[in-house]
Amino acid sequence: MYKATILYGHPDDPEAFDRYYREVHIPIARQMQGLTGWTITWLEPDVNGNPPEYYLIAELWAESRQALHAILASEAGQAAARDVEEFATGGATFLFGPVTDVLGGEEA
Repeated sequence: MYKATILYGHPDDPEAFDRYYREVHIPIARQMQGLTGWTITWLEPDVNGNPPEYYLIAELWAESRQALHAILASEAGQAAARDVEEFATGGATFLFGPVTDVLGGEEA
């Protein structure tokens, strides 16, 4: 298994970010074919109330590195990537790597 992790910085207007992400970006990104998983996490303060370094984490999963890169290189993948520039006022960091299942002992 292979994963892309997108770390979104804190936006200038969180309400506008959330609305755009849910109403515009997700429908655009849903056009990508071949993902085996996709999760999003809106981050909360830690147990001491400290704000997180990032605002939102999105994780895109595929069977292999080649499969994920093909998905992202597709027309739908490129449209989703271009759309990030429309709403990610806090920036977006893209990270890629194979997934290791620590509990199951499997590595992709």
